[in-house]
Amino acid sequence: MRRKVADQLGLVTTTPDHVRARELTMMSCVLDDLPKALELVYRDLVDEKGRPSTGREAMTAEQVLRAMVLKQRFSLAYEGLAFALADSNSVRAFCRLPLSMSTPARSTLQSNIKRVEASTWEEINRLLVRYAQDKKIESGRATRSDCTVVETNIHEPSDSSLLWDCVRVLVRLMTKAREEFGAHFQSRSRRAKRRAIGILNAKSKEQRTALYRDLLKVTNETMTQAIDVVLQLERGPAADGNGVVSRFLIEREIKDVLELAKRVVDQTERRVLRGESVPASEKIVSIFEAHTDIIVKDRRDTFYGHKVCLTSGASGLVLDAVVERGNPADATLARKMVERVGSVLGRLPKQVSFDGGFSSKANVTELKTLGVTDVVFSKHVGLDVSDMAKSPWVFRKLRNFRAGIEAGISFLKRTFGLRRCNWSGFDSFGAYVWGSVLACNLLVVARHLLQ
Repeated sequence: MRRKVADQLGLVTTTPDHVRARELTMMSCVLDDLPKALELVYRDLVDEKGRPSTGREAMTAEQVLRAMVLKQRFSLAYEGLAFALADSNSVRAFCRLPLSMSTPARSTLQSNIKRVEASTWEEINRLLVRYAQDKKIESGRATRSDCTVVETNIHEPSDSSLLWDCVRVLVRLMTKAREEFGAHFQSRSRRAKRRAIGILNAKSKEQRTALYRDLLKVTNETMTQAIDVVLQLERGPAADGNGVVSRFLIEREIKDVLELAKRVVDQTERRVLRGESVPASEKIVSIFEAHTDIIVKDRRDTFYGHKVCLTSGASGLVLDAVVERGNPADATLARKMVERVGSVLGRLPKQVSFDGGFSSKANVTELKTLGVTDVVFSKHVGLDVSDMAKSPWVFRKLRNFRAGIEAGISFLKRTFGLRRCNWSGFDSFGAYVWGSVLACNLLVVARHLLQ
């Protein structure tokens, strides 16, 4: 039978018989078995004065934890998360939001989730790994490690675009100072934008260099005016409490951008005008995410973000993750990764497998001295199989076992938003990475328990 319209909907809602609903239900049960996780989140949420009983009713620690898991599980923006909580009964039930309670807004979700530190998400993940050990999901006997790059939320950097960013941000801040406190300056943003566009369309090196010289001149003039605006703010008339705070914030923002602008001007003069090769460790590639590292992989692909080292087990759980500063060689990280995963599991693994970039005789010697039985690299130039594993059969098994972490990294990037972090600041970058890892591990544990 087919009708034009459906009958009136019933008043009672039911849980859908769908695989994702069953997964959310099991993930909820796992979180219920980790009461200490709520204490860790609650510690970060209460104010510094330790008075959680004052003020209006806020999201509970349980709701914040579950909202973060949902956000990363479905790669949602805060606006999408707010809509999912308002629209889906399954999502609402997972977050423990009663029907009588209005769903939190986008800004509420953001302010609460961002208060939880990266170390807290890491500690919760350790609780989950121990839970998986107790349930016999993960033994920790064999581990595999590899590194990947998680990009920061920046545009493709160039010297001209960085100079233009410095000018427009300084002009924006000085305009705010003029509107609120009457500061005086002359904007150079239109001229800077024209020079930046001209550099992109320059037909010759000589033409490009001339445009760079003028863009550098404009940037230096803007920086000089920004310093003068700071002095005007410092010498300005007294203001009320809110005015003092606003003035202080504008001064601090201008000073922070000025420090970054000095570095951008210096590296541009060295590279463009003097023809120097500026080391990657000395470069700045964004004034918005100044912590961004330049990561060159395989001498051909360049990424802008941070190197993240991941270790997983046979169950597919990500046992540990490390966000590195700079671009250290993989061969220097093997021992640290094994020792860290040993602290997570409570004992060192008996067998470890790495990508070829970790390969070195020193790593084999050090790890076997620690008590690891088999240390296998997918590529092992200069190493005999007998040096790494007790038999060729074991070597092949561990070499094939290592390939599984490539699928795990792909799973994290495709499903949990680990390809690119859109949170600002290095500390928030770490929290974002660990939030993705935690959501992934919860799903993996839930799928094992549902089997």
